[in-house]
Amino acid sequence: MFGTGSRRTPDPGPAPEALRLVKVSRIYGTDDSAVTALDGVTLTLGRGTFTAVMGPSGSGKSTLLQCAAGLDRPDSGIVRVDGTELTGGSEAELTRFRRGRIGFVFQQYNLLDTLTVAQNTVLPLKLAGQRVDRGRTREVLTSVGLGDRLGHRPDQLSGGQRQRVAIARALVTEPRVIFADEPTGALDTRSARGVLRLLQDAVKVHGRTVVMVTHDPFAASFADAVLFLADGRLAGRMDGPTPDAVAERLAHLGDDMTTGV
Repeated sequence: MFGTGSRRTPDPGPAPEALRLVKVSRIYGTDDSAVTALDGVTLTLGRGTFTAVMGPSGSGKSTLLQCAAGLDRPDSGIVRVDGTELTGGSEAELTRFRRGRIGFVFQQYNLLDTLTVAQNTVLPLKLAGQRVDRGRTREVLTSVGLGDRLGHRPDQLSGGQRQRVAIARALVTEPRVIFADEPTGALDTRSARGVLRLLQDAVKVHGRTVVMVTHDPFAASFADAVLFLADGRLAGRMDGPTPDAVAERLAHLGDDMTTGV
């Protein structure tokens, strides 16, 4: 649980579990219009892993990511990221925690058109009031293949390059967990492959934990494991996924499914 008062608790170091959900439920609407997006989900992801979350439309995968990342609050259950319980703190505490421990990569990049590549990359540091290390910024952007694009603006970049900026922005704060929501949804196959390899490197080289929501079996095959959701509940796990195996499992998950939220 978040602490109270102004005294800062020393960083205890990485927790053995990157993410833990215990009986997490999220319901939208009330009475007859209520829709259960998550229904008592319990899961644990270890540090330094790359996990894809998949399921039919309306299965709850985006809601799972939002609750796990502290962007939405579950109606019941416990969420722990890097050993810290997110359920119960104030919005200000949640915001501080996200800025320090969590990175985000979204389908639509979420870059500011008026800022350069370098300025977009360090924006989380600026918002958190942290010192910006220009050498570190260049190093991170070089690692994603954009070392020669620091002064460019988003409209001067391809879609794949924009997503690389988003990944650099997620890495620059040295987060423990990176949440990626359909990060390759707007990219062609070649650009998608490059982005997915960068996410793999975030795990293998930098020791981050990546949780990626995707609808694409090709994207999921880059992960160490896939968690499947159906009707807001966990419906299976696949280790060492391949595109064909994932597609087949998804086809069965879709049998007799009704569309939800």
